[in-house]
Amino acid sequence: MKRKSLLAILFGIVAMLLVACGGGGDESSGEAEEVKTVGADLENAEDLKLWIFAGQHADFYEDAANRWNEENSDRPIALTVETYPYDQLHNNLLLALQSGKGAPDLADIEIGRFPNYLQGEPQLLAMNEYVEPEIENFIKARFEIYAKDGQYYGMPTHVGASVMYYNTEIMEQAGVDIDAIKTWDDFTAAGQKVVDNTDAIMINSFPGDLLPYWIRVSQQKSDFINDNGELTINTPENAKALQYMKDLQDAGIAEVAPGAAPHAEEFYSYMNDAGAAAVAMPIWYMGRFTDSMPDLTGKMTIRPLPVFDEDDNRSAGMGGTGTVVTNQTEHPELAKEFLAFAKLTKESNIKLWTILGFDPPRHDVWDAPELSEPNKYTEFFGDNIFEVLSTLKEDIAPLNVTKKTPDVITQLNTTTLNSVLRDGAQTAEEALKEAQETVQSSTGE
Repeated sequence: MKRKSLLAILFGIVAMLLVACGGGGDESSGEAEEVKTVGADLENAEDLKLWIFAGQHADFYEDAANRWNEENSDRPIALTVETYPYDQLHNNLLLALQSGKGAPDLADIEIGRFPNYLQGEPQLLAMNEYVEPEIENFIKARFEIYAKDGQYYGMPTHVGASVMYYNTEIMEQAGVDIDAIKTWDDFTAAGQKVVDNTDAIMINSFPGDLLPYWIRVSQQKSDFINDNGELTINTPENAKALQYMKDLQDAGIAEVAPGAAPHAEEFYSYMNDAGAAAVAMPIWYMGRFTDSMPDLTGKMTIRPLPVFDEDDNRSAGMGGTGTVVTNQTEHPELAKEFLAFAKLTKESNIKLWTILGFDPPRHDVWDAPELSEPNKYTEFFGDNIFEVLSTLKEDIAPLNVTKKTPDVITQLNTTTLNSVLRDGAQTAEEALKEAQETVQSSTGE
């Protein structure tokens, strides 16, 4: 996914899980960090401007623009990709759309900020004419998080399918068959073998980043906000997911992660030194391993998540970026058609993997030969990545991300998780009850 704190990526206001020159004017409060243009030398090319906040996405869009121009020589585009800091992009884009001027033709919007752009009448163009004919080939939940009233506005960048990453060297030393781990009870038993027979811990808790906890919540088909937009922080399922990790800590099978977050440099070093046997994170976390934990090359593999009950999902979709067409574009049909080309076609979904290392939301390409060709990810994790993912395409529930989400995340990350996992001051049930009451008060529910 993106090379930022999960808090910033996933939720916006917490560094998770919070206008430059656009199609209609200049409302920027700062210059772009990087500007690249593709197709400017082509005769009669129509200008399209795209704002992004993750610099590595530029390579993907440049490739898409080049392919578009090769296949549509009668309708070339000159795509200018401008990269801005995360907050600057989202703040300026919102101001531009609210003021009616200054927005680009297209923009990337992170999942945690997306609800801000759906308030009232969205100033974005719906993509239903392109999405509906293809949606059965996709993980549908990845469109629902960027939709309102049946209108699909954001085109997904990845599934963000969550898996369990296992250190096979540690697990073999402990005498654990990872394929026999089906439930969280199995995981606990395996963890006991790990701590009894190796110098490693089984897994870590992350009191500074709720994403690994949210994974266990989502796989039970629960959430912190329900489909009606009501707070559901203190459900029995949510308490079970949190108390489970505390129980592992009490048993000596888990410990608080160095740095308290899966993106902390201290945690990278700890994992690189074989400090823990497993971590539950989305597929996009593979990039953290390859970039920051090189000593684990060839030692890691992925499997479906364990479950609490047989009806639970074995995965959860986490994080995301939705690409939109704004209503200020002077070329609405061209912009929409290009976005569909860049995000919905088979070839472009294959490129999401080969260029960015993301799990494509279009599941009918998961068995494409290009996805099994050797690369740095297969070298690190083995060649069964999409074999595992193909078993999980029905196990991804949509997340409910609303304007209340920032308050939920702030409360959980600053108070709730620390109270249970680090301080041991409250049970999961007590802490979540308090969190529910606090967020209800802050949001006026």
